[in-house]
Amino acid sequence: MPSMDIVSEIDIEEVRNAVDNASRELSTRFDFRGVEASLEFVKPTVKIKAEGDFQLKQLRDMLRTQLSKRNVDAKAMSVGAEEHTGRTFQQILTFKEGIEQTMSKKVIKLIKDSKLKVQASIQGEQIRVTGKKRDDLQAVMRLVREAELEQSFQFTNFRD
Repeated sequence: MPSMDIVSEIDIEEVRNAVDNASRELSTRFDFRGVEASLEFVKPTVKIKAEGDFQLKQLRDMLRTQLSKRNVDAKAMSVGAEEHTGRTFQQILTFKEGIEQTMSKKVIKLIKDSKLKVQASIQGEQIRVTGKKRDDLQAVMRLVREAELEQSFQFTNFRD
C-alpha cells in the first residue's frame, strides 16, 4: 500500500549560509553605508538590528532573498515583534521545524474534506498518509502545496 510522510524541516546550515551571505551583502550596500545594521545567527533564530524600521524591513527582504537562493522556504521563518530601544530597532526571526498539533489537524481536515480515498494520521511532528493508489498521494501533495497554510511542507518517505 503506497504511503508518504508530510513533514516540515529546514536545513539549518543553509540558513546559516544565507545569513552570512546577507551580512556580506549588507556590508557592500550603499544605502547601509554609515548605518549601524547587523544580522546575527543564534541557532534556530536570527536577530536583526537597524537604525530604522524601514531598514529593518530591508534586512528581512535581503534575508528572504538569500534564503530563496539556498532553497529554504521563507514560510518556515516566523517574524517576531519589533523592539525599539533608543535609536535601534531589532527583531527576532525564528525558524520553525516540525508540524504542531493544531497545524496537523488543519492539514488532516483539509485532506478529509477533499474526499480523496486516503488515510491520514498524526505521528509525532509529521503526518503519515496512506492510500490504495499512488495518484491519490500525488493529489494530496498538490492539495497541501496549493493550500494557503502558514508553514512550509516537504514530502518524504514516499513508498509504493
